[in-house]
Amino acid sequence: MPKLPVVTPRKLLKILLGVGFYVHHQSGSHANLRHAIKRHLHVVIPIHTRDMAPKTLKTVLIQSEVSVEEFINLL
Repeated sequence: MPKLPVVTPRKLLKILLGVGFYVHHQSGSHANLRHAIKRHLHVVIPIHTRDMAPKTLKTVLIQSEVSVEEFINLL
């Protein structure tokens, strides 16, 4: 598995919006995303100015059913 790149939460949000997610609602500094077709997918992303922690990024990718390779290609 390739190494995860360092991304900001806003960049991650833009990528997830491109693969079919939409912002269901935002509560404070966390955006709650749902998938338009796969209704069972629900992802919460912290919205802040720092880079995403690698473990948080990996967890979001697992929850969104996006592989690391696919994520790197979408960058």
